Amino acid sequence: MKILVVDDEDLLVKGIKFNLRNDGYEVITGSNGLDAVRLTQEENPDLIVLDIMMPEMDGLTACSRIRAFSNIPIIFLTAKSDDMDKLIGFDHGTDDYLTKPFNILELKARIRALLRRSGAGEQEKTGSNLTIGSITLDLDARNAYKGNELADLTAKEFDVIEFLMRNPNRVYSRESLLDTIWAYEYRSDIRTVDVHIRRLREKLEENPAEPKYILTKWGVGYYFRK
Repeated sequence: MKILVVDDEDLLVKGIKFNLRNDGYEVITGSNGLDAVRLTQEENPDLIVLDIMMPEMDGLTACSRIRAFSNIPIIFLTAKSDDMDKLIGFDHGTDDYLTKPFNILELKARIRALLRRSGAGEQEKTGSNLTIGSITLDLDARNAYKGNELADLTAKEFDVIEFLMRNPNRVYSRESLLDTIWAYEYRSDIRTVDVHIRRLREKLEENPAEPKYILTKWGVGYYFRK
């Protein structure tokens, strides 16, 4: 699947590109509305992530021009959150709308949902479930199970375990997890990550003191062993 990401915030684009490529997407990028129109014509992406406020040509105008020749799913990114702004976006032809700051996992979930609805995306190999060993995630309901037992995870705990299970055997530093999971919405001490890992072990591991899945690479970070 090919995703076009267009935003004039370079660091934001790099972060989105990094995360989407980790999920197996091909990612192309632009920095203004003119890029969005040109790259859509040249690259024929499966979905577009498009900022509204950009130089040279704003996202609303770009969306209208793209809609003249394509029905590719479009997700708007914007710093505005008023209902009227959302309605204007939908009037210009967007399919979904995400307000900055946002959680990168929410963006990825919306991308998957739009690709499924458009028929462009293949179904997940395990359907709506992600299972490794005795741990299963219901991605649609955002429920986690240890065996057949429902684990009572907070929203952020689910985000952390989903990210690690989608990238098994890959070690992530505390700083990397903090930037990826909490992204722009929250900045905190890296001990926040340690607390969430400890709670996940308590809720999902048979023996939290000797975890089988949610492991530590000493001096480096955390990973999920497959």
